[in-house]
Amino acid sequence: MSKIFTPELIMIDVDGTLVDSVPDLSWCLDETLKQVGLPPRGEAAARNWVGNGVIRLVERGIANHLDAPHDEAIFEKAMPIFRELYAENTSKRSRLYPGVKEGMDYLKTLPIKIGCITNKDAQFTHPILKDLGLWDYFEIVISGDTLEKKKPDPLPLLHGAKELGADPEKSLMLGDSTSDVKAARAAGFDIICMSYGYNHGVDIRDSKPDAVIDSFVELKDFIQS
Repeated sequence: MSKIFTPELIMIDVDGTLVDSVPDLSWCLDETLKQVGLPPRGEAAARNWVGNGVIRLVERGIANHLDAPHDEAIFEKAMPIFRELYAENTSKRSRLYPGVKEGMDYLKTLPIKIGCITNKDAQFTHPILKDLGLWDYFEIVISGDTLEKKKPDPLPLLHGAKELGADPEKSLMLGDSTSDVKAARAAGFDIICMSYGYNHGVDIRDSKPDAVIDSFVELKDFIQS
């Protein structure tokens, strides 16, 4: 039988949880790499590299590897190019995952506070949430540059709980990555992960979240008031 969660607060990740943002991120990365004299890496590679913010994505694109060292001189040229491209392409190709709108509509029927937490900078987070019709679901949006630390540090989750007057021990995160699980555990949150997200090719079940689901539609079976 599924565990039933009755949280005071739900904090929800963006990339890989609500939004498949890889098509835009990959396009911007490849265009950036071409401008600094490197070959494009393609969407399949980018899909394995996203999830830790755009700086890490660009570093990985330059190195053409998840963890290998990158050329710092090339990075210094590439990062401003990427930021300019992505500012114009945050949601041209990105789409909500199937079931997200239905799941969010269900959550809004419950007496639960809902916030957004992401490692994406605010200049990219706000447009994508607005363009894809998600902005109005959230009472707070905590981006990667909102605070001095970001996931997997627990600070953003704890900040969200404090701002919305919720007990972390009675709060829940919806995410998709090991970073999300680490942040939730450190903050005292429960966590449900999506099976389809960005976790560098590793099954998210290996990180032992409290539950794994395939669609936001399933939230009605796990979250009640």
